[in-house]
Amino acid sequence: MSLSKVVRSLIKPARGLLASSEPNLKRSYAAVAEAKVVLEHELDTIRAAGTWKAERIITSKQGPLINVEGSRDSILNFCANNYLGLSSHPEVVQAGIDALKTHGAGLSSVRFICGTQDLHKNLEQKLAEFHEREDCILYASCFDANAGLFEVLLGPDDAVLSDELNHASIIDGIRLCRAKRLRYKHMDLKDLEEKLREAQSSRMRLVVTDGVFSMDGDVAPLRGICDLAEQYGAMVFIDECHATGFLGPRGRGTDELLGVMDRVQIVNSTLGKALGGAAGGYTVGPKPLIDLLRQRSRPYLFSNALPPPVVGCATRAVELLLASNEIAQSMAAKTMRFRNKMTQAGFTISGSSHPICPVMLGDARLASLMADDMLKHGIYVIGFSYPVVPKGKARIRVQISAAHTDSDIDRCLDAFIQTGRKHGVIS
Repeated sequence: MSLSKVVRSLIKPARGLLASSEPNLKRSYAAVAEAKVVLEHELDTIRAAGTWKAERIITSKQGPLINVEGSRDSILNFCANNYLGLSSHPEVVQAGIDALKTHGAGLSSVRFICGTQDLHKNLEQKLAEFHEREDCILYASCFDANAGLFEVLLGPDDAVLSDELNHASIIDGIRLCRAKRLRYKHMDLKDLEEKLREAQSSRMRLVVTDGVFSMDGDVAPLRGICDLAEQYGAMVFIDECHATGFLGPRGRGTDELLGVMDRVQIVNSTLGKALGGAAGGYTVGPKPLIDLLRQRSRPYLFSNALPPPVVGCATRAVELLLASNEIAQSMAAKTMRFRNKMTQAGFTISGSSHPICPVMLGDARLASLMADDMLKHGIYVIGFSYPVVPKGKARIRVQISAAHTDSDIDRCLDAFIQTGRKHGVIS
């Protein structure tokens, strides 16, 4: 057989194969095209509503002064969760460098296989000591800590009672468990009591609340919650992401601030805010609970161990707070300076005395435009709108840091007054 005949004999079946697969390829392309239309429509809806969230590019380390792509001068940052200014603290940074050199960039493993180093155990011990709890378990984030807790702790015979404005990670975590779910009105002790009565037939009852609600800066009424929990035989869980390190006389959090450290059974918090700001979350509580989470918590079992540099940074941050409460105590005066002067200028500030100071504006487009104008004045803030906050409750969330000086705060106040007048928010 000639070479040309061999080639033709091979080409014919190949053409047939391609022809037979052509309708499937067309259907696949059509499905992708249809999906793109749906997605673009959704994106256009977000843009039209004024709730599009653009990401500004920072070209420096995190701190009170940052460099932002497109701006020639340094910008004052008033929207980071860097409450204590530890994200770029020299000792915290050096601890990360040291851990990188001694323990490497990462573990390439989950904890129970070959991903637990002495660094991890040391940090867990220090966090348990910091919160005055029996034990601690680390996660890749507090979102994972919240996703991994409720499914393990609660079964179909139990009940979970959750504040209606709890963080999205708490809501998602509760959805994963099979317990009876009861949602009570925001910080409403009367409604919580009604729900506790409704849950009396359950085997276990767990009251779940943020210690501080991050969108409004309001503090949960933990004394009243603990009173009701004890009256109706329930445990109490708090998420302390926006309290750990700076609330309370020693910065231990909302439970210390309100004098209920010995009445709150489970605390979840983060390493990604006040404690160095890198990444990571954790649960502290009774040792049997922590032991069970190590055996069954899916985000823990199926996620890589925290990288050594992150652990090193967080460990040094916790050590600084264990050694002194000076940084934590510096927050109150700076927070009230901003809140009082903004209120005197005519702005509505949500919350009470927390470093989260939401400047309430209502309209999503207005919040976005004002935030853009603030950047022109050298102040970095971001407008928050739906779905991060309810519709009609858009705001600019200002966050005060221990690293801000009084001069920094006054510059921010002046920029708000000028921008507020321009947009008719204040007279």
